[in-house]
Amino acid sequence: MTSEDITLAAGDAEVVLAPGNGGRVASLRVGGVELLRQGERFGCFPMVPWCGRIRDGRFRNGGSLQQMPLNAPPNAIHGTARDGAWRVARRTDAEAVLTYDLVEPWPYPARVTQVVGLTPDALTLTMSVETYDSSFPAQIGWHPWFNRNLGGDGEDVRIDFAPAWQEERGDDHLPTGKRIEPLPGPWDDCFGMPGGVDVTLTWPGRLELKVASREEWVVVYDEQAEAVCVEPQTGPPDGLNTAPRLVTPIEPLEATTTWTWRHI
Repeated sequence: MTSEDITLAAGDAEVVLAPGNGGRVASLRVGGVELLRQGERFGCFPMVPWCGRIRDGRFRNGGSLQQMPLNAPPNAIHGTARDGAWRVARRTDAEAVLTYDLVEPWPYPARVTQVVGLTPDALTLTMSVETYDSSFPAQIGWHPWFNRNLGGDGEDVRIDFAPAWQEERGDDHLPTGKRIEPLPGPWDDCFGMPGGVDVTLTWPGRLELKVASREEWVVVYDEQAEAVCVEPQTGPPDGLNTAPRLVTPIEPLEATTTWTWRHI
């Protein structure tokens, strides 16, 4: 099937997917209101096969040292799949399955599958990484740009969550390895939620949206004026080095996030 944009619809919710632009969710409209930032940095893109920054772009897999391109010098950031064209494996009115085969500069052959399901009050994103060849460390995550303000005379969004800890951030924006008490924002930080990611975004008088995942890591980024990011992921930044999770021929890596909303 082609990589042209496709639209899913359920109730008053509409999602536009852009397989040809990194397999991202390009738009999420609820009741005709766009929730995701548009423009240069837009929508919600998949972070795979790693999330956030890799220190110096290097990671080890056993005795092998791998070097990724430094697309956020001096580090590598947000994986490679967001730069590729994904294939539409199948779709219905409210669900689509996208696939992407990892290629260079990623050194290990693997297939990424993303299932996008829409209901009238929720969007569910499920991603997996499978290999039939070498084992390797990997991560899965999502990077949504939620609009800070939904327009009109509405107030800016409020972010509510109760993490168990915050990863101390070094001057290089990477975790130092020390866990600290959560600090007040603004944030470009990784937090631990051992019971699962549970973050509520509230646009007062308009909409409440909950970002949930069984994973215990979430990066919150709200340093830009236009948007806020709530990024569930399977490990912390630089996790290929500090908290590796192996993908093997008998054990894929899989993660899910669900966004649930209600009008208020």
